[in-house]
Amino acid sequence: MTRPRRFPRIPMALVALLVLLLAATVSLFLGRVNVSPDVLLRGLLSPDVNLGKLVLLELRLPRAILAILVGAALGLSGAVLQGLLRNPLAEPGLLGVSSGAALGAVISIYFGLAKVVPLSTPLLGLIGAVGAGAITFAFGRGGTLAMILAGSAVSGLMGAFLAMALNFAPSPYAAYEMSIWMLGSLSERSWDHILLAGPFVGAGVLLLATMGRTLDALALGEAQAQSLGVNLDRSRILALLGVGLAAGAATSAVGSIGFIGLVAPHLVRPFVGYQPSRTLLPSALFGAALLLVADVGTRLIPTTSELRLGVLTSLMGAPFFFWLVLRLKRVSP
Repeated sequence: MTRPRRFPRIPMALVALLVLLLAATVSLFLGRVNVSPDVLLRGLLSPDVNLGKLVLLELRLPRAILAILVGAALGLSGAVLQGLLRNPLAEPGLLGVSSGAALGAVISIYFGLAKVVPLSTPLLGLIGAVGAGAITFAFGRGGTLAMILAGSAVSGLMGAFLAMALNFAPSPYAAYEMSIWMLGSLSERSWDHILLAGPFVGAGVLLLATMGRTLDALALGEAQAQSLGVNLDRSRILALLGVGLAAGAATSAVGSIGFIGLVAPHLVRPFVGYQPSRTLLPSALFGAALLLVADVGTRLIPTTSELRLGVLTSLMGAPFFFWLVLRLKRVSP
């Protein structure tokens, strides 16, 4: 009797990379402006300035690169936080980082700094994200539960300040600008946004990528992790700093984007044996792919004005969130 042939298992990171490359290609060749792929390719190869080259290099390429940076930052941040806090519902917004970035950006719009220096919005957003993460760590050093409670408190406080800014907006136009920014979007983003957010996202990603061994140890429990030589305070500082830099810079550049950091790790985890360290790279790649797909959706869905990215990711992520809650109820005792 012949034994059935076993096919080699494809690494999840490779699958995620292929999905990301496909999504990036679609993002470059599809948009609200109806330009055929043939025109784009011929324009790119032409030495002269033309419509195809302009659309591809100045509009779609920076938008796709920024989507990859933001999606990877959110996906990786969610994977690290879910492992660090041992909470399947953890994501960057849980620690107040996203709300802090939103508050910093709204402050620049409120005081008119965005009109004088356009890049003041992402810059103040980054400062707000790091500041919110620092407050969360200062009040949440007592353990995992304390960290979650402190993050919830900081998120609530930042949300209150955001509501206050909208309530006392100096003009209806300023209130509109703040509201639109908080919905999240990749439109009207340029290479300048990539140059500003990219280094901080890269630094945060590098910090978070070093936490694989720590997360594997924490999966056994905090006491067991300490017995294996894990410094819990140091690990929390590195995680908060990494999330603050990566997710904070991402949010400050494009606005509030929900559910990517929550969904991406859960899509990966069943295929990597639920080992936290093996979840990190695929989560970053799938996060980038998900955000690219959502951004393509905002351009293709027929609406009078472009659908905001944060709205679409929420519409995509909410059903998954409900499914996750129902699944947890079934498997819990």
